[in-house]
Amino acid sequence: MNFSEELKERTSRADAVIRQYLPQSGEKPERLTEAMNYSMTAGGKRIRPVLMWEAWKLYGGTGETVRPFMAAIEMVHTHSLIHDDLPAIDNDAIRRGKPTTHAKYGEALGLLAGDALLNYAYETALKAFGIPGADPERTAEALRILAEKTGYRGMLGGQSVDVENEKNEVFTLDKEALDDIYLRKTSALLEASLMIGAVLAGAGPEQTAVMERVGRNAGLAFQIRDDILDVTGKTEDIGKPAGSDIKNHKTTYVTLFGEDGAEAEVRRLTGLSLQALQGLQGDTSFLRNFLLSLAERKK
Repeated sequence: MNFSEELKERTSRADAVIRQYLPQSGEKPERLTEAMNYSMTAGGKRIRPVLMWEAWKLYGGTGETVRPFMAAIEMVHTHSLIHDDLPAIDNDAIRRGKPTTHAKYGEALGLLAGDALLNYAYETALKAFGIPGADPERTAEALRILAEKTGYRGMLGGQSVDVENEKNEVFTLDKEALDDIYLRKTSALLEASLMIGAVLAGAGPEQTAVMERVGRNAGLAFQIRDDILDVTGKTEDIGKPAGSDIKNHKTTYVTLFGEDGAEAEVRRLTGLSLQALQGLQGDTSFLRNFLLSLAERKK
């Protein structure tokens, strides 16, 4: 099986796990659960649950405990996209080639759908405690990581700084300030995915720290690739409005270092992620190819 086939198989598995934990069709309040499910099934690469599964496998994970966490991390991610698209933040009407949640259901329900998914993510992750064979200490640590990496120290903190800069017309940032935003709003969820998979499988602190480093550098590379695609990509290919960073006068790696400089940084950071995987026991071939594919993606 080549990498493309492996990726398709793993993405399909992650998607099936996610759908298993979504609200039932018609569950009340019907309009809210419909908006939640619309957002969760509107497409997407399922990057974070795939990373979680790979880390879990790498460290010898067995059983089903990882499954609710795979769904939960994608719910958190989707919540962030719904809120990003709202008129109060990016005011985007297209996401993944389809109307954004607020464009389809209205601003109020879009806001509530995002809130509901964030809350439901933790409700879903808590179901891991009820799975036969689940280790309570590992599961609690995984929940701690999920909460910390998605909260004010992580994803939401990064989003808040990004939004505040834009609303206050702070358009000139240096690399250090930009990295801080990217590490929080993008790297944090990739770190969480890999760390949670490792912890649930029984990895120790040093092994979990390796996964955190992998996610940190891969997340930075991922976000810088987004900066590049905003300039070079087409809306129909990337699934969201191209040129929005320029329109909003945002500082990106492209504005700081140009396309060539941004490309060089993607390569450097991806190299650091791959270097961190060296020497680990187990088969890391898919994970390595996956990280490379994220860094080199065209959409």
